Amino acid sequence: MEALIDAVGFLADPGNWAGDRGILVRLIEHIQLCVPALLAAMVVAIPAGVLAGHHRRGQAIGTFIANVGRAIPTLALLVFGLILSVRVLGLGISYWPTVFALFFLALHPLFTNTYTAVKNVDRSLVEAARGMGYDERRLLLEVEVPVASPVIFTAIRIAAVQVVATAPIGALAAGGGFGRFVLDGFGSRDYGLMYAGIILIALLALATERLVDAIERVAVPDGLRLDAEDDVVSVAAASGRAV
Repeated sequence: MEALIDAVGFLADPGNWAGDRGILVRLIEHIQLCVPALLAAMVVAIPAGVLAGHHRRGQAIGTFIANVGRAIPTLALLVFGLILSVRVLGLGISYWPTVFALFFLALHPLFTNTYTAVKNVDRSLVEAARGMGYDERRLLLEVEVPVASPVIFTAIRIAAVQVVATAPIGALAAGGGFGRFVLDGFGSRDYGLMYAGIILIALLALATERLVDAIERVAVPDGLRLDAEDDVVSVAAASGRAV
């Protein structure tokens, strides 16, 4: 209880929000770790999942690649990225190894859920569109992707929260972010500082979830959002992974 009180006191102190090691700087560092990794994973996994689901092929290869982030511990990927950054690319110790590890972490939920969502689009809709003369490109962009979009956004939300919550490991590789508070607090046995870092990570994860949800509400038509939760359950069951 005392540590939690100290954590609240740390967060309430305006002095801890300023400076080159303040909360705002650590927030920016945390975002710099998460955004490139998530965007890169989205650029790779979502188009691949959409195309694989549309053509109903390539699932095995895509799933194998996506499963790297789930099969190999994120810490191991961080170490590998650190070695790659220092010895091969000459980038030194920076935040890139953490981005590398988080990229692979985000691949699986993005690819698997996107693939299954597009594949499971009601075939009667697809055949009706083909009967109206839609070519494959129009069918994909105007029918399958819009219908699958609620589940795709759910996949983005899951991946984003996972990335934000896992990014603190970057503190082990000089990556900065809120993980610095956790690591520094643990190392100095300042448990108030450590709990403050944990609270900040949790709040940022919640804020990230709400942000993606707000974007979804703007991007996805109301009629498609109504059954989104049921779709997510179906996709999770089909992909063999609880969402």
